[in-house]
Amino acid sequence: MHDKERKAFISESHGVKMKSFAVIGLGRFGSSLALKLSELGAEVLAVDSRMSVVEEISEHVTQSVCGDFTDERVLRSLEIGSFDCAIVCISENIEASILITSLLKSQGVRYVVAKAKSELHAKVLRQIGADNVVFPEKDFGIKLAQNLCSSNILDFIELSDKFSIMEMKMPSAWVGKTLIELDVRKKYRINIVAVKDPESGFIDVSPNPSAPLEQGRILVVIGATEDIKKISK
Repeated sequence: MHDKERKAFISESHGVKMKSFAVIGLGRFGSSLALKLSELGAEVLAVDSRMSVVEEISEHVTQSVCGDFTDERVLRSLEIGSFDCAIVCISENIEASILITSLLKSQGVRYVVAKAKSELHAKVLRQIGADNVVFPEKDFGIKLAQNLCSSNILDFIELSDKFSIMEMKMPSAWVGKTLIELDVRKKYRINIVAVKDPESGFIDVSPNPSAPLEQGRILVVIGATEDIKKISK
C-alpha cells in the first residue's frame, strides 16, 4: 500500500481527527498499515489469531493481542468501542470478515474500514455497516499498471473512475516555457497544481505562471486520467 494511499486511514474522517486505531488481521496489508500508523504517532492496537505475527509486531505498536476476534467477549475485553477507527484486514475468510465488521459496529466503533475480496463481499460489508471498503490489491494493480505503461508517470492517485492526480516527469518540450505559454488547461484540459524539485524535495504549490519551467522538475497534475496519459507518453 503506497504512502499516499494510507492517508485515507491516517488523516481525518467526517472532520474529526483520528488518533486511535485497531488493526485486525496482520497479514502483509494489515502489518504494513499498523506499522505506518504507529510511525505517524497514532495509538495502535494490532490483533491477530497467530501468536508469531503478534510477537513480531509487538515492539512497534502501542499494544498487540492474540485471540479469536470473532468472539464478541474478546473484543469487549479490549474496549474496542473506544477506538476512533478499526480496520478489518481479513478478506480471505469472508465469514470472519463480515462477522468482525458487524461486531465492531455493534460495540460502538465510530469508523470501520474493511478489506474486501470481491464486489459481492464489499456489498455485504457495506450493508452491515462498514463505513469504508477497500480493495488494496486492486488499487495497487491499477497503480502498477499506470506506472508500467508510462515511464514518465512517477506516482498516481485515482480520485474516481475518470479523474486522477499524478506526479509526472516534465515533457522535454515544456522546458523553458511558462505556464502561461503552455496554457495546459485549455490545450490539454489538465491543471498543474504543484512543481517539485526532486533534488531538494521542495514542492512549490503556487508555481509562478510567468516563470520558465526548469529542466528536471516534476509536475503534479490533476485532470481526467485519459488526458493526463496523453501528455505523459
